Amino acid sequence: MRTKTGTVISAKSKNTVVVRVDRYVAHSKYHKRYRVSSKFHAHDETGAKEGDSVTITETRPLSKLKRWRVITEDTKAAPKTATKKAETPKVAQPVETPTEK
Repeated sequence: MRTKTGTVISAKSKNTVVVRVDRYVAHSKYHKRYRVSSKFHAHDETGAKEGDSVTITETRPLSKLKRWRVITEDTKAAPKTATKKAETPKVAQPVETPTEK
């Protein structure tokens, strides 16, 4: 069975994640390598979140789009922390002009 490693880009559905798998291809004429990505819908019972690195394997058709299943959750994504900057009001300061006597 084929296995692929990718990053979870969506985990909004119940028991389904969308995994982006990147691969590098060399241009036939110029030989420059560029990244090509593919998205796979996979069945997930491990509870993977967005940003997690997972390994998926091929399986029987589970639904219209799901033909892959999450085997392992390789690395966890860093938790998103809510950092709120203290906003300072921007008020125009009065300009002092020199007064002559």
